[in-house]
Amino acid sequence: MDLTNASAIVTGGASGLGAATARALAAGGASVAIVDLKNDPDLVADIGAHFIRADVTDVDAVREAVVEANAIAPLRVAVNCAGIGPAQRTLGRDGAPADLERFRTVIEVNLVGTYNMISQAASVMAAQEPLVDGERGVIVNTASVAAYEGQVGQAAYAASTGGIVGLTRPVARDLASVGIRCCAIAPGVIDTPLLDGITDEFREALAASVPFPKRLGTPDDFASLVMEIVRNGYLNGEVIRMDGALRMAPR
Repeated sequence: MDLTNASAIVTGGASGLGAATARALAAGGASVAIVDLKNDPDLVADIGAHFIRADVTDVDAVREAVVEANAIAPLRVAVNCAGIGPAQRTLGRDGAPADLERFRTVIEVNLVGTYNMISQAASVMAAQEPLVDGERGVIVNTASVAAYEGQVGQAAYAASTGGIVGLTRPVARDLASVGIRCCAIAPGVIDTPLLDGITDEFREALAASVPFPKRLGTPDDFASLVMEIVRNGYLNGEVIRMDGALRMAPR
């Protein structure tokens, strides 16, 4: 897809995977709208992005964000990076059951929020003029290898990202008639701010567990794959693992 005279929405675009993706899309020629609850003014200024504060679970806020992005330039790309992943065992060490509200919140943000943006963005993309092969837009979701190999304490996160894996192909089929593609990326262990609190020893152990290359993934690795999905018009309905052949152990 040619990103000239196109806008791209990136949820969770103020940090981590989303920030790297926003930079890559801007470098590729897109007008980028960062949708997040927090702002990074330096990032926004550096890449010439447009910041929109919105909760991805809020239907009205997401609808307004999509309309705002489309007013900048025709909306062609939506990348869903907004997500949370608090750990919680199904039974605590004291035998107490999990907090259901914490579980529900993870599902609401990661899965429902992703679907909310998919449907709202698609409603605008479907009205765009078709490009090569009749393509009007592309949506990229963020899942995780936890969808397949969730570890101890990851029941909520694994369920939410497993839902993203499960919805990607049906969404691609739903949107095929209007020329919108939908894929997902399932990253492995990525060096984002979420890992800032771990020790150097633990970081080295995580890197050593990756078959090859023996390092943590980077946000730029993720952004590069997003850009390939955007550019390659024959990628559709697929969930791509990006994990250096890692298969997660139980803990």
